[in-house]
Amino acid sequence: MSEGRTPAQIEAEISRRRQDLAATLDEIAVRVHPSTVARDMKARAFSAVDRTAGRAFVGVNRAVSDARGHFVSEDGVLRVERVVPVAVAAVALVAVVAGLSVRRRRR
Repeated sequence: MSEGRTPAQIEAEISRRRQDLAATLDEIAVRVHPSTVARDMKARAFSAVDRTAGRAFVGVNRAVSDARGHFVSEDGVLRVERVVPVAVAAVALVAVVAGLSVRRRRR
């Protein structure tokens, strides 16, 4: 039954297990405390925002690099044959939008 242990050894083991249980309960109480839960949720939210912002930065950086590579040669010279058609299209688009805006105001 007692497996050769003395009552003092059994009492010491019970005492040790009580201390372990008390430490475990204290740890659980800290983990489920509202301020701890709020702090953990806040940290997770910030982490998610950081990840999303980092991915967005990488995506935008890649798009800008791709666009730059399309309009600038490897040695840094502007590719006029590619820039001029885009500039003409942009000016035409602005003119159309401005024309529609003026047309709406007159009505």
